[in-house]
Amino acid sequence: MAEILNRLRAALEAAAERGNRLPGIRQRDLAGDWLIRFESEDGALGLDNRAGSLQVTADPPAGTVQLRAAAEDWGRFLSEDPAPGYQTLHAMVMSGVLRLSGDTLVYHRQLLALEMMLHRLRLPEAPDDPASKPPVVEPITGRYLNLTFDGQRQRVYFEEAGQGIPLVCLHTAGADGRQYRGLLNDAAVTDRYRVIVFDLPQHGKSSLAPGHCGDLWVLTTDKYVRFVMAIVDALDLVQPVVMGCSIGGRAVLHLALLHGHRFRSAIGLQSALYADSGGEDLSGQTASPLFRTDTNGAEIGAAWVAAITAPNSPPADRWETLWYYMQGGPGVFAGDLYYYFEDGDLRNRINSREAFDTCPLYLLTGEYDLSATPAMTAEVAEVTGARHFEVMRGLGHFPMSEDYGRFREYLLPILEQIEKD
Repeated sequence: MAEILNRLRAALEAAAERGNRLPGIRQRDLAGDWLIRFESEDGALGLDNRAGSLQVTADPPAGTVQLRAAAEDWGRFLSEDPAPGYQTLHAMVMSGVLRLSGDTLVYHRQLLALEMMLHRLRLPEAPDDPASKPPVVEPITGRYLNLTFDGQRQRVYFEEAGQGIPLVCLHTAGADGRQYRGLLNDAAVTDRYRVIVFDLPQHGKSSLAPGHCGDLWVLTTDKYVRFVMAIVDALDLVQPVVMGCSIGGRAVLHLALLHGHRFRSAIGLQSALYADSGGEDLSGQTASPLFRTDTNGAEIGAAWVAAITAPNSPPADRWETLWYYMQGGPGVFAGDLYYYFEDGDLRNRINSREAFDTCPLYLLTGEYDLSATPAMTAEVAEVTGARHFEVMRGLGHFPMSEDYGRFREYLLPILEQIEKD
């Protein structure tokens, strides 16, 4: 086991060197006087910032933050191909194998930088050589739709590509439609489907409602379902397919239950009947780390996102997935989580499979998702009598953006089947 402690020290020393050297990490989160203590039964190591630069020390005193795990669990974390639950520090916290104590606010402030430094050691980036690539105009059209919703005029941004069966795509909490850029550029899809991706109000390039002045965004089941139907009606879509991920994966269940006759079928990515926040209020209704004046909620959100992505997704795509979260408006991610953790809970609310006979349901879930786990999606499949359920190997909570090349291998057969039905 001492070997694992030595490996952990080598990883922390390389991470500290990277953090001290790269302004993109150093200037992001590393300010402050703190010590993070990494503990196991074999000893402890400190990542120490108290001297103004990162240093690794042996047998440090009690830290500002303590991270304690069994030596064998640190070994799993350091693996080049870690198992689900070991892909990041926060994934280990979510899985219950890493015990966090001390000043958790400091932990959240430094979390993104820590994950960046440690992840890049596991998966060095191989820079792409763009020299031989000519300019390319992507076949995506972006427009604004102006519509009245709840008595207010909304200016909603949407992108589309292709022709054929309408395929309406719902993005994840706190993000926007850019997550579906791979799908929008895939001729194998757009030759047969008209792919439509919109940004929820206050997300992405959609505008604020007129008169907005610091109002908190709070997403509810009723608001979400009615807004999707408003888009469907405004664009005159007839029997579209609806596909959503995360909160969108929950929304497709609500849409099938309430408006199943309006849809040809539904595809749930990372669908679950509920989500467990681990006892924390992450919905922005209290002083969540996502929405405080003394934290950068966008970067904390990105660090949480890193914990539920696959560790060996293409680095550029994985980083872009995190980047979407760093660009969200204040409180928007937290407001979406109100629906995800609270209002959208579907436990004991599906009493019949009839709606899913009318609107066939297809389910895909990444193995590295610790939020809507494969077991939780299997429960959805059982309750609804889903037409198809499959676990996607090597993918996490954001399959369409973190590794579209792998994701399409699972999606294309489903789209082919829907086209035949």
